[in-house]
Amino acid sequence: MPGKFYEAPVDEYLPQNGNRGYRVSRYELELAYKVSSNRLTGRAAIIAVTTAVRPRFALDLSQALTVSKVLVNGTKAVKFTHQHSKLVITPPDRIPAGGMLSLVVQYGGTPKPVRGPWGEVGWEELAEGALVASQPNGAASWFPCDDHPSSKATYRISITTDSPYFALANGTLLRKQAKASQTTWVYEQSEPMSSYLATIQIGPYRKHRVGSSHGLVPMQAVVPPRLRANFEHDFARQPRMLEVFNDKFGPYPFEGYTVVVTDDELEIPIEAQGISIFGANHCDGRRGAERLVAHELAHQWFGNSLTIRQWRDIWLHEGFACYAEWIWSEEAGGPTADQMARAARHNLSREPQDIVVGDPRPQRMFDDRVYKRGALTLHALRLELGGATFFELLREWTIRYRHSSVTTEEFTDLAGHYSLVPLRPLWDNWLFAEPLPQLPPYGGMSTA
Repeated sequence: MPGKFYEAPVDEYLPQNGNRGYRVSRYELELAYKVSSNRLTGRAAIIAVTTAVRPRFALDLSQALTVSKVLVNGTKAVKFTHQHSKLVITPPDRIPAGGMLSLVVQYGGTPKPVRGPWGEVGWEELAEGALVASQPNGAASWFPCDDHPSSKATYRISITTDSPYFALANGTLLRKQAKASQTTWVYEQSEPMSSYLATIQIGPYRKHRVGSSHGLVPMQAVVPPRLRANFEHDFARQPRMLEVFNDKFGPYPFEGYTVVVTDDELEIPIEAQGISIFGANHCDGRRGAERLVAHELAHQWFGNSLTIRQWRDIWLHEGFACYAEWIWSEEAGGPTADQMARAARHNLSREPQDIVVGDPRPQRMFDDRVYKRGALTLHALRLELGGATFFELLREWTIRYRHSSVTTEEFTDLAGHYSLVPLRPLWDNWLFAEPLPQLPPYGGMSTA
């Protein structure tokens, strides 16, 4: 983290999200959720360090939730306002730069998703239970936070809900305690995590272990009993995927990996730190969504461990995860990555050439062309460097910036050390110009 009192710049894509004057190091969330009424009550304890002397500090929090009390550094209740999804807190005394800022917020209400240009994100009520899918700005739908992608912290999440239901959050389950008709689940996420990657999943689920990946990482599934057989078939090759990615991308960055399959259908799968969430429609008994299984697993490296500092660099998440689909196809005996890349380029050539992948602008940051052309950028780089050198670069990238925030410039600078020729023309053509370049000819590159 550069600078003693470093704080992230305002994100130009989501300028209303994220806050100034402090850096959060830890969240401790104590939540209670009533499934039948979609009622959430919470107590959020937030530990931060101030980066400047300020009369007030703000947190992101949806207006669907009502704040009842705020404490600062252990004092009695302090003044606050809650308007336009900003909880603004006035400490009784000025806190010097570098001082501790300990906030406790008590709140509750009926959570609902945050509406934006990309649809609804955040807390979503299911037929039986709830899920959280917060990318890019939905974290404030269920807890007060500094909702900026570079704001990483450790978490302890306690969720109390009706006993028939399974409750999952990020990290390791520390304890589970049943009392009367409710059960409390307490999870610890010890690796730093961006707020949009924090999640809660509640439903009529059962947990079971997923087949061996030769001891690399504990893998588990949280699925409705009716979908267990489909899951066993559709996700059977996931342990092998983990082995491949562990080899290509470097060591898996978290203590475990969990796949959730909801009882409801979902338009797209969802990533969270250490967790991927699929809909019942993605578990069809025919492996119809296997490329998405690879995509979501790859996000644990590219998106969750290495998280972009600014949303304009979204290709560092989605382009890498899309390229992982092609790598898996190649490893699994399907079309090679080169064949997949050339087919993708052909399809893109028939679409409008009006997007800049390295800065797609807010409305288009989740455009499929960012995903595909981001993957094509990586394939062009692989063709330039050769397969062995390319994957050596990726392994250094993930290890050097493990659990950190990253930028396009950091990746391109690192890649330059692996090339005998300047790579600036490659970046200019693939990331920062609208016309779609030609791929270099295939030279029988190594897949190593």
